[in-house]
Amino acid sequence: MKPILVSHLVKSEDLNHHTTLFAGRMAEWFVEASFIAAAAAHGKPEEIVCLKMHGLKFQEPARKGDILLITTRLVGAGNTSLTIHGMVQRHGEEKILVEGYVTFVCVDSDGHKKPHGLILPAAADAFEVTLRATAATLK
Repeated sequence: MKPILVSHLVKSEDLNHHTTLFAGRMAEWFVEASFIAAAAAHGKPEEIVCLKMHGLKFQEPARKGDILLITTRLVGAGNTSLTIHGMVQRHGEEKILVEGYVTFVCVDSDGHKKPHGLILPAAADAFEVTLRATAATLK
């Protein structure tokens, strides 16, 4: 699936007591970017709710002034669920700072799960094949 790109500037109010990006703020941005990918794939954001974050892994801190690029893409589609992979990098750099998966479910106006009808197209490359294989193992 086509990746969705979201950028954020790390500001003073985003920092923790170590003067690095607060994990809670990064988690907020990560879920928001993942939601955008799920909504773009489904087309009806009002029907999507977050079910679970899977193993959000912080590999390196971000600091004040960093411009972060969050890349998300749909990598799993169950009957009612949509699983998104995300990774965070500093703008212009290859190294991954944060990586993980978020699963959303589609619901009706009463909050009951409902089928979304999406079918994933063929994976674009070996990287996407790997992401989909990992997403298939998430509980």
